[in-house]
Amino acid sequence: MRIKEIEHVQLAMPPGKESEARAFYEGVLGIHEVPKPPNLAKHGGCRFVRDALKIHLGVENDFCAARKAHPSLQVEDLPALKALIKAAGYGFNADEPLSRLVRSVF
Repeated sequence: MRIKEIEHVQLAMPPGKESEARAFYEGVLGIHEVPKPPNLAKHGGCRFVRDALKIHLGVENDFCAARKAHPSLQVEDLPALKALIKAAGYGFNADEPLSRLVRSVF
């Protein structure tokens, strides 16, 4: 058996922050929200999907932001995305650029 791909990424969010998540993921990044199944919707959170890109946000009552864990999203125009994020009033932390994209296959 071989794992083919990641079906989706689930990130944690604090309770009651769905509107903020929608403003960023859908409003700024342009990844559209899709409805959660009714049995999961009752727990809160959001799901955002565009083509094969699937990001789920699940509510954690005792939410604590991860210090290092993160998804890595490949973009077509990073300077344009940074300008869009800044124009929307969000901040971001710049890091050292990677010299190349590294892909691992197990």
